[in-house]
Amino acid sequence: VQLQASGGGLVQAGGSLRLSCAASGRTFSSYATAWFRQAPGKEREFVTAISWNGGSTYYADSVKGRFTISRDNAKNTVYLQMNSLKLEDTAVYYCAADKYLRGTYDNARVYEYWGQGTLVTVSS
Repeated sequence: VQLQASGGGLVQAGGSLRLSCAASGRTFSSYATAWFRQAPGKEREFVTAISWNGGSTYYADSVKGRFTISRDNAKNTVYLQMNSLKLEDTAVYYCAADKYLRGTYDNARVYEYWGQGTLVTVSS
């Protein structure tokens, strides 16, 4: 599976952006998918994840109520709708996928496939 993240950009605080993670491969619908982010000088952190069929979603406390993850398996794409963006949301956002998830959704080490990252910059 190859992942391509897109949709990042510059947005003012309080604004919105939608990120996309497009996957190659016909079996993407079998993969749990997550978004992680890494701000300058900080470690990569979990943002949100979605189960293979979209039936379960998980969010970091810092984004609950503001971000929404969804997927369209017919299009092999996972989306991250980000609303009410804050300065501290500035980071490179990475999508990740794994078929077997031998661990919890928020553990970056359990994801085998990663996209290249897309930069989100929130300005004041």
